[in-house]
Amino acid sequence: MDHSPGFLKVVEDAQQRVREITIEQAKARLAENSKAVLVDVREDSEWTKGHAVEAVHLGKGVLERDIEKLVPDPGTELIMYCGGGYRSVLTCDVAQRMGYRHVTSLIGGYKGMVAAGWKMAQ
Repeated sequence: MDHSPGFLKVVEDAQQRVREITIEQAKARLAENSKAVLVDVREDSEWTKGHAVEAVHLGKGVLERDIEKLVPDPGTELIMYCGGGYRSVLTCDVAQRMGYRHVTSLIGGYKGMVAAGWKMAQ
């Protein structure tokens, strides 16, 4: 996808504050921590086309409004993914500003997960 310079600037700024992890690291974290939450932050239409089987959906557009209902404990480990890894950086940045302390963005997002053979649901 061809992203606008302004969008990339915002993402690059957020990347300075957000920890990113690989698909292998995410699998390991989910295996090690049964309370970790895999959060799909894509749009509703993207979610319905396919998503990781263990993921919960909380679109970027409603994250700030609904995250505290979905995950009330700010100490919960959150692994966020989007389509390719940019929007999840932005949502991680917001979640951290809201007090969530263990938040990571999945490098490569949904596309990377599919390429790596991650189990998906529709």
